[in-house]
Amino acid sequence: MNRPPSPRLDSVDALRGLTVAMMIFVNDPGDWSHLWWPFEHAEWHGCTPTDLIFPTFLFLVGVSLALAGGPKLDAAADVTGLQRAWWWRSLRILLLGWGLAALTAFSFDQHMRLLGVLQRIALCFGLVGWLYLHTSSRQRWLTLAGLLGGYGLLLALGGDLGRDGSLPSRVDVALLGPWSYRYDAATGLGYEPEGLLSTLGAAASTLWGTLCGDWLRRRESRSIMAAGVTAALAGVALSTWQPMNKALWTPAFVLFTGGVAALALVALHTAIDRRGAPPIGRRFGVNAITAYAGSMVMTCVMYGVSWQGRSLHEHLFDAGFSWISPLGGPEAASHAWALVQVGFWWGVLRWMDARRIRISI
Repeated sequence: MNRPPSPRLDSVDALRGLTVAMMIFVNDPGDWSHLWWPFEHAEWHGCTPTDLIFPTFLFLVGVSLALAGGPKLDAAADVTGLQRAWWWRSLRILLLGWGLAALTAFSFDQHMRLLGVLQRIALCFGLVGWLYLHTSSRQRWLTLAGLLGGYGLLLALGGDLGRDGSLPSRVDVALLGPWSYRYDAATGLGYEPEGLLSTLGAAASTLWGTLCGDWLRRRESRSIMAAGVTAALAGVALSTWQPMNKALWTPAFVLFTGGVAALALVALHTAIDRRGAPPIGRRFGVNAITAYAGSMVMTCVMYGVSWQGRSLHEHLFDAGFSWISPLGGPEAASHAWALVQVGFWWGVLRWMDARRIRISI
């Protein structure tokens, strides 16, 4: 018997929105030299609360793929048109990522990166979207196991898991060279936190989202909860052999962050979709790309425009937030600025939501 199409779930929009709001918060402090540790990435190995943000977003990309494509697969419909639309969307996200990378390079007087957050989203969306439409559930589970096992073995065979010496870093520098996030022409060393080889791990996070998304469509909350707990514990156990690392996107990192994301999803699904709690964060979720890209453009403008030897960002931060440092410390002032940025975009998205304006690429 065919299932009816799954309705849009407020819990998914809410979790996506909270994730994007946190992206803006951690990406735009007032002073990068003064941060509270939960709002910093791990220096290399490890996992802080900030390190949960990007894998949660990729997990939700997978969940959304399942919610959109699952009903068509259930109905045995021709998915050719949907596949074409997903390929085009992947390309548009990639082009937007390159556009923002060019703007960032110009504003900060840096070299341009070929890869980055949106570029990784585009690759994972396209690859996992194709996989979801053309494989069975069993094949997707086997693919997930293959990605985790195969990538973990590659990392182990590569030996060094350091910033410059790891196999992903060596591959990225060989292929990208000065287009990497960090590159030293004198030594030929560098690394790319959203690199090519580590996209295998990121794809696993997205694929895990499709599997949980199928459970969500069937309202199998207990399955998501059990799998989330199992994955998180497995990630912790695996980290004793191969550490969690966001830049390398190690299998332990995939499992732990995927487990946490699954538990967050089932908690919000229970609270919002089943018990009627307000979907806090939904406005950010339905216009996620608008919020993320818009905040990046605004940041580039504030750093790129300058006078009297100081950027607009510095002038605004000193004028509006310097009084906070004597009271709560420089970290409080730095994060107060970030909170204002989130509040600004919440206001923009509230205005858009009231007029039913949704921008999707």
